Amino acid sequence: MPARLVDVHHGDVLIGTDPERVGPVAVHGFVSEQSSWAPGRSFEVQARAIEHGALVAGADDSDGVQVGFARMVTDLAAFAWSADVYVAPEVRGRGLGTTIVWTIVDHPDVGVPRQILATEDDHGLCERFGHRPLDDADHVTHRTPSGPT
Repeated sequence: MPARLVDVHHGDVLIGTDPERVGPVAVHGFVSEQSSWAPGRSFEVQARAIEHGALVAGADDSDGVQVGFARMVTDLAAFAWSADVYVAPEVRGRGLGTTIVWTIVDHPDVGVPRQILATEDDHGLCERFGHRPLDDADHVTHRTPSGPT
């Protein structure tokens, strides 16, 4: 069952968790062309990630232009990973990223005892949500498939 829909205002920006309001073209454009974590990601992969995500948050300015996004890979019960968090460069520095992340990590349907948020360059943002480096990082593994992503 998908998470219930939530709307949050941040100045003139509306952040909403309705997947129908998320623009996959805008998300793909940023993630594949400007992100450090998924350069070159295909549109099909990004669209599938949005479609199958239990929780997404899109941020639209007053003109309806998408200026931010985050998604949460979660079962809404035991595990959650926040991913693909971004704010468009022209609206950075106004606290929008913080509000977008709060919208998903503090969502009323996310009763998850352990949440993960990985970042290469914004550890301060993670710390604002109570995230800290893993105490048991040597118990965490990852797999990179040998085929195309």
